[in-house]
Amino acid sequence: MAEKESKINIPGPKARSYLDRDRKVISPSYTRIYPFVIDHGKGSEVWDVDGNRYIDFSAGIAVTSTGHSHPKVVKAIKEQADLFLHMSGTDFYYPQQIELAEKLAEIAPMSGEKGIFFTNSGAESVEAALKLALHQTGRPHFIAFYGAFHGRTMGALSFTASKPIQRTGFSPFTSEVTHVPFSNPYRCPHHREESECKKNCICVDYIEETVLKTKLSPTQVAAIIVEPIQGEGGYIFPEDSFLPRLRELCDKHGILLIADEIQTGIGRTGKWFAVEHWGVEPDIVCVAKGLASGMPLGAIIARSDIMKWGPGTHANTFGGNPLSCVAALATLELIEEEFMQNATQMGEVFIDELKKIQKRHPSIVRVEGKGLMVVAELAKDPVSKDPDPELQDEVIQRAFKKGVLLLGCGTSAVRFVPPLNISKELVEEGLAIFEDALGEAEEARG
Repeated sequence: MAEKESKINIPGPKARSYLDRDRKVISPSYTRIYPFVIDHGKGSEVWDVDGNRYIDFSAGIAVTSTGHSHPKVVKAIKEQADLFLHMSGTDFYYPQQIELAEKLAEIAPMSGEKGIFFTNSGAESVEAALKLALHQTGRPHFIAFYGAFHGRTMGALSFTASKPIQRTGFSPFTSEVTHVPFSNPYRCPHHREESECKKNCICVDYIEETVLKTKLSPTQVAAIIVEPIQGEGGYIFPEDSFLPRLRELCDKHGILLIADEIQTGIGRTGKWFAVEHWGVEPDIVCVAKGLASGMPLGAIIARSDIMKWGPGTHANTFGGNPLSCVAALATLELIEEEFMQNATQMGEVFIDELKKIQKRHPSIVRVEGKGLMVVAELAKDPVSKDPDPELQDEVIQRAFKKGVLLLGCGTSAVRFVPPLNISKELVEEGLAIFEDALGEAEEARG
């Protein structure tokens, strides 16, 4: 087991100094939930500016897929920096961008030829996908899901519906979007009564029988955009029939299916893309986050018969920056050769250990996951399953002070999204700390 280090008062003096300086110059819109000021990281461990060690179960919001500063990724960036830093792939050519596009086309979760458009972030990938859908179909309307998070830029924000604070004060929005319920077996009342739901708990019938008959003509819907597993909305894993039926609906009406794989993609769930768990081929896929293991990079992958827009239709000065491209190539090679299997195996360890913890702590009412996208849902009691956001926050804060970085999602869930190469000993050490934090939080509440 990794050597434990005693913590000084958190935040320490150096961290407090940076926090004071930060408050004077950084936008207050940022959502910092605890005062962690990083100094350096290695793999799944990070150290703050005062020397305190933490196990990182957040990976920079599911970004550092190969761990912090993986030597192979760092080496690729340094070597590229000696060659050139920028040349803008929208106006010129360079091998690094072409090679990465070829690799993304190879691993894409759809058959046939594919086209790639590079961006800097997840929100930019969503924006590009929406523009492409509009351009290709000539249709003005979209369908998205309640609980979804697709970004905060004005176009992407039109589709985001996970928290009111994200949308308040920014209307009118830029796209014609109808939101519908997302498949959520956990919240289906029938699931509470029987071990296996006998009802169809998904919203595809609602889209077909209500939305497309009372509000929108199917011929006016350009695309349906969906997270295969909802992220910010609470790590909601859908009914197995949901995505296949959504694909059928889109095929029936000539509607494009956009898979937002920004958090779920690039090996996070034990497959390159989460849609592969359900055998579904989208028309357009959005990626970012873990693609370059910490470097800013996103992309959309689309069938070539869809990506038919001409020169100047859409562009991006920094998207596909050469440093980010070589980092991504190194990242994809590491995931393919080593870390995909580890993600599956360590995901099983997380699930097994969290279910053991659940037996000792009834405030955990749901443990679920695929690969290293794992959730523990907290509630006020195991019968009502009413969300407990205060307990969620208290557990995350206590875990931080004990040396584990966690993030919440949904109303009262805790997500576990460490680097894909995390070791079993760090998983077990971190979960022991999580249980200590949970026990203390429960005891403090009486």
